[in-house]
Amino acid sequence: MMETLPKANAREFGMEKIDQAGKFKKKLGVNIKALLYEKGLLFLIVGFLLGRAIILTDVSPFSVAFIATIWFVQREMTFKTMVAILLGALTYSVTHSIFILLSITVFIFIAALFKNKRNQQVLIPIFVFLSMALARLGIYSFHGPLSSYEWMLMVVEGVLGSVLVLIFMQSIPLISPKRYKPTLKNEEIVCMIILIASILTGTIGWDFYGASVEQTLSRYFVLLFAFVGGASIGSTVGVVAGLILSLANVANLYQMSLLAFSGLLGGLLKEGRKVGVGVGLLVGTFLIGIYGSSDNLIPSIIESSVAILLFFLTPAAWILQISRYIPGTEEYKNEQDRYLQKIRNVTAKRVEQFSDVFGALAKSFDTMDSVSLDESEKRKETDYFLSQVTERSCQTCFMKDRCWQKEFDSTYSLMADMKEDMEGEGLLNIKTLREFENHCVKSKKVVEIMKEEMTLFDANRKLKQQVLESKRLVADQLQGVSEVMEDFAKEILKERQNHELQENQIIESLKHIGIEIEKLDIFSLEKGNVDIELTASFYNYHGEGAKLIAPILSDILNEMVVVKQEEISPFPNGTSYLAFSSAKEFIVVTGAANAAKGGGIISGDSYTTIELGAGKYAMAISDGMGNGKRAREESMETLRLLQQILQTGIPEKVAIKSINSILSLRTTDEMFATLDLAVIDLHDAFVQFLKTGSTPSFIKRGDNILKIEASNLPIGIIQDVDVEIVSEQLLSEDLLIMMSDGIFDGPMHVENTDLWMKRKLREMTTTDPQEIADILLEEVIRTKSGEIDDDMTVVVAKVQKNKPKWASIPLYGKNA
Repeated sequence: MMETLPKANAREFGMEKIDQAGKFKKKLGVNIKALLYEKGLLFLIVGFLLGRAIILTDVSPFSVAFIATIWFVQREMTFKTMVAILLGALTYSVTHSIFILLSITVFIFIAALFKNKRNQQVLIPIFVFLSMALARLGIYSFHGPLSSYEWMLMVVEGVLGSVLVLIFMQSIPLISPKRYKPTLKNEEIVCMIILIASILTGTIGWDFYGASVEQTLSRYFVLLFAFVGGASIGSTVGVVAGLILSLANVANLYQMSLLAFSGLLGGLLKEGRKVGVGVGLLVGTFLIGIYGSSDNLIPSIIESSVAILLFFLTPAAWILQISRYIPGTEEYKNEQDRYLQKIRNVTAKRVEQFSDVFGALAKSFDTMDSVSLDESEKRKETDYFLSQVTERSCQTCFMKDRCWQKEFDSTYSLMADMKEDMEGEGLLNIKTLREFENHCVKSKKVVEIMKEEMTLFDANRKLKQQVLESKRLVADQLQGVSEVMEDFAKEILKERQNHELQENQIIESLKHIGIEIEKLDIFSLEKGNVDIELTASFYNYHGEGAKLIAPILSDILNEMVVVKQEEISPFPNGTSYLAFSSAKEFIVVTGAANAAKGGGIISGDSYTTIELGAGKYAMAISDGMGNGKRAREESMETLRLLQQILQTGIPEKVAIKSINSILSLRTTDEMFATLDLAVIDLHDAFVQFLKTGSTPSFIKRGDNILKIEASNLPIGIIQDVDVEIVSEQLLSEDLLIMMSDGIFDGPMHVENTDLWMKRKLREMTTTDPQEIADILLEEVIRTKSGEIDDDMTVVVAKVQKNKPKWASIPLYGKNA
């Protein structure tokens, strides 16, 4: 114990030193950042270097353009920046500093004169041109008349200054901490490079052991941007920096080729990390150095070596910070993913809140427990009923005091018993009636009034019941919407899982058969919900997606996978896009036949087949009451509403109740329609029947015929429709036959239509759904000697096991 204590203290002391070092490092970084940005030291350094920047021997458009940008972006730093620029200009020459002072003074005067004008970003470049032209005109005029060359330089300098203002306006705010910039556009990146190259121009003339400072720093920035943005950004930085530096010193013209080639080569070798980018610069230095004299080769190698050293010493955090703003980088992608993740979480949260709101509304409308009245509610109803009766009968009776004061209990009890008798069968109990006649002197009048009030009482109770039923329907609908929105929120929040093992298996398997994948995205591997996308190149596409890739995926994932979507390039070796998804365990083949009454064109029956989400398939028949156009409209409207509601994900039972509510409340006319709905789950062939006023359906399984029926009223008749769900398990090769009443009740001279229908279905040897529908319709019409006295519709569906066209290929297993 005594020996371990010093070691523990040492460890704690070491951890404390590490923590202190980390805190000091963080504090130092914060202080440096505050000094550069908040105190404006960065702007002063940039202003000092731009004050020295000169191109084409005499042209200096950078200083006034920078001051104009600071005036527009961060006006409080204008004076300090002007002082820094003048100090930098003095280190170059007195004449140059006089020109800078004059041009800045003229600009400040003009800008202050028009500071309240609108569209300052348009006026400022004009002010810069005027200030530089007037200052240069004054200096040239002091030495004598202006030559044509001086006039040309004056115009060029003014135009360059105006252009640089527009460039600096886009690049200066990027280095200001007050502006949040999640990403940079390509134009902003180029503007930033021009600013950096302009700043480097101010270091011309500074040498370090024969190595030029501007060349060393320019190569460092080329390395940095080539490592971050790749070949395109690296070469762009090299071209822009080399061009501006060559304008400042014509002897550096060949450096533009060196920087551009080094940026391109370094970007191509960025996979080798910093070493690869550094090698790219050295190779570019040697290759370009061959074209120059041997005297320039050694300083050029020194400049590249120092730039590589600075590049290696650059902290990874700085590079990471820059990478976040350059499109195409991994850090940029991660930053965008984090932003999208935040948006997704916020959206899902809002959807969940809406779901909670609809759930709360559903609870507020849910009055299921209020349908059965308790004793206190019944007592209140009885009190109200008797008060109405006594107000019309007992108020003017001379025996009122005896009945309702002295003998209150017996009077109330007798009248309450009579009310219960009227509520039941409507007939009064003889014993109760005699007791009441002996008790009341106006018994006949009271009984008549009670019967009248009972009529109103029953009407009010029915109305109240309808209100409660409507509230229940609204509650069901709101709850359905709440569940749909809750499921939607869960879908939004689903994280893309890591499927590294399956990715490697897929890539290796496809590579083995000669298919090179350019991109593979696995979004889901859930059973029955596989979602995979890939891009690959094919010289000549011959259905490899369905014939090779899908079978290989089926073997790897141990699930049937098929091609969901494909976009094939029309050019050889072009990039093609393929999407794969889970195949359903079962498929449904349908056939239908119908005929209008009297052989007409417009039938009152309508039918539809609907592909629902989550692997469900729905078939529905609706029979509008009557025949002709009106019945057709009703049946079509019923199916249209059904399809729209089902496709939102609301449960089928709630959907039918919603349709019933819409049809029953939409108009005062009698508009009724039957609805026969069958929803088949394609994953397990489980079927649910929802029938409202419709005829039975039949399932043919070999020689066995199963009858499916439910006794419900058509929708639209009453507000609270009773929806009975009948479930059945289908097997492969089963036939499902659904029909309207024109088919089921149509056969003439048939006493038992059930037996007749089962016999006809059993005798059919074909298993084709369309042939069965046609034969059944023809058989019914034949029994009527060719007459069609009602609309007829029959829909037949055949459930089959889904067998892929191409068998799975266990290629990966063989490789393993």
